[in-house]
Amino acid sequence: MLKRLEQSQEQTVWYSLWDKVWQMDNLNQAILGVILKRGSAGVDGQSTTQFSSDWTQQCEQLGEELRTGRYCPQPARRVWIPKLGSPELRPLGIPAVRDRVVQTALLAVLEPIFERDFAEQSYGFRPGRGCWHALERVESLLPSGHTWVVDADLKAYFDTIPHERLLAQVQGRIADGKVLELL
Repeated sequence: MLKRLEQSQEQTVWYSLWDKVWQMDNLNQAILGVILKRGSAGVDGQSTTQFSSDWTQQCEQLGEELRTGRYCPQPARRVWIPKLGSPELRPLGIPAVRDRVVQTALLAVLEPIFERDFAEQSYGFRPGRGCWHALERVESLLPSGHTWVVDADLKAYFDTIPHERLLAQVQGRIADGKVLELL
């Protein structure tokens, strides 16, 4: 898929991605990624350590549930965390470990399709990019006279994202109904 992506046109529509999501190599990589990040347990109380103790069985079960359409995500566990520099608290939804694995597997399939569409100067939540890269870019622009930095934080944006418009954009590139349903 990655080779085809590299050779495809920017507006290629992808019809057959579902089997890549539940493919065992993809799920194993997703499990590894989730376990290495650790993180808290979801509503089911299962930790990444508990999940990884039966890795093979968990992977096979998730793959079978996805393949047969029986996979059903659990609700996210809601916690409130301090907001940096503010007395306010920020809501955070913590998915169950198995749901994070499925999300990571789906990300591995979708990210290469959409990544190349993002602006070069965008650094947030991008693979291989982070705040240090943004700071390096700022440092490289200062000698040429650039002196303004704009930082925007939209209050409660993730709670107000226009989902219909966003999904319509995704559907412009992804035509696989099962992938769209999972998304």
